[in-house]
Amino acid sequence: MIEHLGPQLFNGLVLGAFYAIVAIGLSLIMNLTGTINMAHGSFMTLAGYVAFTIVSRGMPFWVALIVAPLIAVVVGVIVERTLVRPLYKREPFYSLLMTFGLSLIAEEAYRLIWGPNGVPFSGPKELSGAVSLGFMTFPTFRLFIVAVLVIAMIALAVFLTRTRFGLRLRAAVQDTEMIAALGTNTQVLYMINFGLGIFLAGIAGVLAAGMLGLSPTSGNQLLMPAFVTVIIGGMGSLFGSIVGGVLIGMAISMTTLFIPAASEVSMYILMAAVLLVRPRGLFGEEGIFG
Repeated sequence: MIEHLGPQLFNGLVLGAFYAIVAIGLSLIMNLTGTINMAHGSFMTLAGYVAFTIVSRGMPFWVALIVAPLIAVVVGVIVERTLVRPLYKREPFYSLLMTFGLSLIAEEAYRLIWGPNGVPFSGPKELSGAVSLGFMTFPTFRLFIVAVLVIAMIALAVFLTRTRFGLRLRAAVQDTEMIAALGTNTQVLYMINFGLGIFLAGIAGVLAAGMLGLSPTSGNQLLMPAFVTVIIGGMGSLFGSIVGGVLIGMAISMTTLFIPAASEVSMYILMAAVLLVRPRGLFGEEGIFG
């Protein structure tokens, strides 16, 4: 069993990176608008199916990795402008119910368009091999997944801390009324923030489809661990989402190796332990990114 420890740790890292980037998208949307987006996983699934369609038409995987998340963003912005925006000034409970209903509708739409069963979708042939480190081998596609997700997280951190628009987003989380009084169009901030969260979900959706498979419910399967990641890391903390994702990924991976029956509940046990010590999560500070 010990010889499987290294590969399981690496698998936990990959899984944790997925949870982290989805959790960051959720946290972005929740912190600024107060919207609990239960349809976040549906946008991941949409990006995966769009990527599958693009690749099946003969286009390269690399094109699908860029185009599919952008199409998900377009759909997400339309949803935000037409369905989510009217609920911004109401209790979060209303947006939760609306997005939950939207996720059910999307799931049925995917079944009608692409069928109820999973579809064959995998990474590019160039990344189909494995990299040997002497003591163990890593699948090349999984290494690529980690690299892409890490680059996406770093790019987001730079955007939020080094660009004028990113600083406005962070300021809007602190005091939306003050930002509006200074002449910033907060509705544009809301729209771009929502689209940014969907873009991160879209990237994760395409990569997850290539590694975990693609079905009408595949995105929703990553949604609950992402919510738990937000809770463990702390609402509003970019770094917390990363740490929380890695911790959950490692917990699930290790329990799968040693106690397979407990793999599903391990993240909830971890969440309960963290909340007993830190009710706001490990790095949670209300209304603050990072």
